[in-house]
Amino acid sequence: MNETSVPKPKIDVPAIETNVPFFVKAVMIDLDGTLLDTASDLATAANMTLRELGRAELSLETIRSYIGKGIQKLVKRSLTGSLNGEPDAELFDRAMPIYERNYAKTLCVSTQPYPGVLEGLNALRDGGFRLACVTNKAEAFTLPLLRATKLLDFFEIVLSGDSLPRKKPDPMPLLHACEYFTIHPNEMVLIGDSLNDAQAARAAGCHVFCVPYGYNEGRDVRELDCDAIVPSLYGAAKLIRNLS
Repeated sequence: MNETSVPKPKIDVPAIETNVPFFVKAVMIDLDGTLLDTASDLATAANMTLRELGRAELSLETIRSYIGKGIQKLVKRSLTGSLNGEPDAELFDRAMPIYERNYAKTLCVSTQPYPGVLEGLNALRDGGFRLACVTNKAEAFTLPLLRATKLLDFFEIVLSGDSLPRKKPDPMPLLHACEYFTIHPNEMVLIGDSLNDAQAARAAGCHVFCVPYGYNEGRDVRELDCDAIVPSLYGAAKLIRNLS
């Protein structure tokens, strides 16, 4: 993937407005749509599953719009062709292990870090910021992906969708990371691409930056309640270092 394939934000980065000094000690980063472009491999697994179930395949763009709330939601949406549809329970129970088997095969065929991710992670680490990866993806897929893309060693803690009783948009993973780092929520920034990320950050009392190239269920990232829209992870790192 080249730099021109990542769309640029259509608006300027807004000023940070907080009631306390903006002093960041740690950064949490989402996985799918923020660190890694996983859509193609997720879609391949979804279509393999649909074929195995005797159902019609879906386009990459359709499946891309279904990404953002974990694999179970992705499977439900793929089965129903709807963001909020609920498939027959028996069908869903059949589909989930098929999808998990297929995604294990396609996990890192096309997946790769977005432009600016490695530069951003290095800049944040060099700046002394502590890093966490917080995702709704199951740990069985999260850790192999981070290893395969050589990103795992950047993070002190990785919180997957099944690491805790609740996941984003619930604030629990973000507050857990704050406790792990022994910092206050207002000393943490979450970098993500979706409504899940924005809602989780606001509920936790953390700052939140959003990238414009992720999934966000097909909606414009400018609609989100975030402190800044940044063109890349490297852009986020520069902004954080300048503000802190």
